[in-house]
Amino acid sequence: MTLNELRYIVAVAQKRHFGHAAEACYVSQPTLSVAVKKLEEELGVGLFERGQGEVSLTAAGERIVTQAQRVLEEAGMIRQLASQSVDQLVGPLRVGAIYTVGPYLFPHLVPQLKQLASDMPLVIRENYTAVLTEQLKQGDLDVILISFPYDEPGIVTRPLYDESFSVLLPMKHPLTEFETITIQQLQEENVLLLGEGHCFREQVKQICPGCVNKGNGDANQQENLEGGSLETIRYMVASGIGITVLPDTAIGTEYLRWDLLTTRHLAVKSPQRRIGLAWRKSFPRPQAVNLLWESIRTCQLHGVNLVSEPAQLAVG
Repeated sequence: MTLNELRYIVAVAQKRHFGHAAEACYVSQPTLSVAVKKLEEELGVGLFERGQGEVSLTAAGERIVTQAQRVLEEAGMIRQLASQSVDQLVGPLRVGAIYTVGPYLFPHLVPQLKQLASDMPLVIRENYTAVLTEQLKQGDLDVILISFPYDEPGIVTRPLYDESFSVLLPMKHPLTEFETITIQQLQEENVLLLGEGHCFREQVKQICPGCVNKGNGDANQQENLEGGSLETIRYMVASGIGITVLPDTAIGTEYLRWDLLTTRHLAVKSPQRRIGLAWRKSFPRPQAVNLLWESIRTCQLHGVNLVSEPAQLAVG
């Protein structure tokens, strides 16, 4: 059994295709197929069910691939420990963020980290929470920024800040006559939401359940009130198609650069979301996580309240 063979079976499990797995591993398909077959013979158990155009894991394969991922991660740590034993702030840090955090944090964070750790460039990815979690568990990411609550086995979390929500609306909208906007007023409007899969969409729905299923249940009408990103929704609001609710980090003055938009607070106890870091318990660079945490807290983000927490080292 070799590490390469373990890499191959993990790749096949992820890609569900021998050809695509071979491409991801930079080997020919025959090389990968022979290695996988050899490992199956050595273990005395089939790992994959080979179907027409698709590969699926057997019950034994599920357990073995999960363990193979752990072994590969541990092997990778040996290299990391060797190269970073002197300085954990040397080498790329792979950071993931949900779509509603990344665009408003990274412009502040990257210059900050560049000054504090010039030899630790960030490799940045944005995605849904579920995708980031899977990439974190598989070792494709080192740290992720997510919205709480968040609880995953083998993952450590540390809160960063709370932020409130505000209403974004066209400058000449009738609701601008009010200092604050009630939930009743909100649900009587065309409220633009993020599409399915965004956790912020669910948070807005909790505040205002009546803000969805507009157009008498017309699915097409509902789709017209959805956007793929907060920035897309911002443009739609500016064009006059409706209003929206945004987290306050996305509503700072730098994002109200036209004379077409304005904001109002909600006339209820301000709903909030909590943003924090998550990383694997086994991640061998706690100093890098600590510096990331501290750097984010010093960023001048609009409308956030830092979560009080005693100084501590991240769990390594």
